[in-house]
Amino acid sequence: MIFPDDILTGDPTRLALTAAGFAAYGATCLLPWLRHRRKRAAGAATGVDSWIVAHASQTGNAAELAEQTAATLRLAGIGVRVCELSDVTQSMLEHTERILFVVSTYGEGDAPDAGAAFAGRLMTRTVALPHLHYAVLALGDRAYSHFCRFGRALDEWLRAQGAQPLFDRIDVDRSSAQAIGQWRQQLSHLAGTSDAPDWGAPAFAPWRIAARRLLNPHSAGGAVWHIELEPAEGTLPSWQSGDLVQVVAPGDPEHPREYSIASIPADGRVHLLVRLHRHADGSSGVASGWLCEQADIGTTIALRLRQHRRFRLENNAARPLILIGNGSGIAGLRGHLRARVRAGQGRNWLLFGERNAVHDMHYGTELHALYETGMLERLDLAFSRDQPERLYVQDVLRRQAPALVEWVRQDAAIYVCGSLGGMAGGVDAALRDILGAEGVDALALQGRYRRDVY
Repeated sequence: MIFPDDILTGDPTRLALTAAGFAAYGATCLLPWLRHRRKRAAGAATGVDSWIVAHASQTGNAAELAEQTAATLRLAGIGVRVCELSDVTQSMLEHTERILFVVSTYGEGDAPDAGAAFAGRLMTRTVALPHLHYAVLALGDRAYSHFCRFGRALDEWLRAQGAQPLFDRIDVDRSSAQAIGQWRQQLSHLAGTSDAPDWGAPAFAPWRIAARRLLNPHSAGGAVWHIELEPAEGTLPSWQSGDLVQVVAPGDPEHPREYSIASIPADGRVHLLVRLHRHADGSSGVASGWLCEQADIGTTIALRLRQHRRFRLENNAARPLILIGNGSGIAGLRGHLRARVRAGQGRNWLLFGERNAVHDMHYGTELHALYETGMLERLDLAFSRDQPERLYVQDVLRRQAPALVEWVRQDAAIYVCGSLGGMAGGVDAALRDILGAEGVDALALQGRYRRDVY
């Protein structure tokens, strides 16, 4: 060790050793800073971001992970652009050296809306991408038969175009912390930093079941319950119409369930619409059974709010709104209607389908009141079992094709909420028949066609 008194000596050997020590220390401190500057300079010299993080999300998980991915890269001084997968063009693929894809799969192997647009436009073609380095984080649920199918299809297509994986695709089962941790570790290696930002999701908080009522007594379908929740402690947090909640049922604490919020903060409570699920043996679903039957009023439940950017009003808040849904999908649409009423926006058109009018008109009194007061300009209903032939919401939509065309011409936005099987596909097919496939795709790219389907 060199002490101060030694430094002050005139001995040339000691002075040389001291100088060498300071130089080595300076180099140790300087090299990381220089690497950081070089990464920033490289992006500035080209005038573009050196990396792209593209996401395809249906309920917001992939979008959230994409933002966290970009934050890790930016911490290392890497220029990065975050965008939806639907915004990625062939030119971007051909002129970008590194793209990280964070994509979800929902339903029975379906691509989310942003992914479907990309797949239809590019994944049916051959695009030479030998220069592209990429990685895929695929989100899915092993409960479905085609686990992470879209993420896997994207990975296979990229490889077939000659693109080179930075590391093997990482598949995530229901937000597995271990799999997401692997992705984060790989990012740290690529970025050359271990000082990554916190990726933790907001903590669950205790909420209280404040009210509950059955909406469809004697229905031929499953029981549907209106449930109201309030914070067990503290103030009511803020959210926007279109957002979701995650709740943890005591019988299955490892897998939170997501529900659309059917209220706005001005209502003072989170409202949910929960259909009681029955298994073949007559037993109830773990989460729906507990929420609808087993938990007493006043019981606390672990809950957290989740932004659902793809189903919020956002830039559509001042546009005419066409709301289409069936069954418990009325929850997300009701949230939007309540937000529109509060904002004084009355150009709203609701198309809703269920089984029988006498039993299954969820929130019927409220909806008819909105119609009578002019806050719901049009109300078209489809009750499939009220006539000999089956009548579904997509059938009513086709009957109202001229009005649909006119509303879209007047800059209307379309929101669809409800079951993926049958309704969502049928509505999409009807829209494409009426507006044309290119017209529907254009609406999606403009953010005027949004879906919350399950």
